Amino acid sequence: MKQRRHSTTRGFAQASGLLQSRIRSASEARGFAVTRLLTHWAEIVGADTARIARPVKIGYGRDGLGATLTLLTTGAHAPMLSMQAESIRERVNACYGYRAISKVRITQTAPTGFAEGQAEFAPAPQAAPVAPDPEVRARAARTAEGVGDTELRLALEALAANVLSKRRN
Repeated sequence: MKQRRHSTTRGFAQASGLLQSRIRSASEARGFAVTRLLTHWAEIVGADTARIARPVKIGYGRDGLGATLTLLTTGAHAPMLSMQAESIRERVNACYGYRAISKVRITQTAPTGFAEGQAEFAPAPQAAPVAPDPEVRARAARTAEGVGDTELRLALEALAANVLSKRRN
């Protein structure tokens, strides 16, 4: 007699599964059949290139002899990026697994502009964490003082300090 397998998700679905069809249709509208190019851009072309440019569109010509990858960058970085165009094309084709891209086109934008043309490519630097005051730290230590495992106690103290500092604000 087979036992019935019970689902561990209890009717819930992963968010990635729910959004995957919408992300695919949005990226395919721009010509990105493989979304990995968008999601792993820094890994494909390198952190230095990803900091100054991002892929905007892949256009397929009428003759069907390869596609054109359009990159967005600022005017100051365009000459440097144009010298790297062949290397970028090779790396992107390696991502696809075949010669999908035949040309790399570079478009320039101002440092600020419309929503599509904003030139902030690198993520903003994160603010330094603020240390909780001694009173909060002492209350957090009292909360986790009965735990014998050192790593677990330190993790619980950090969690308690975060919770207690959020409540004060």
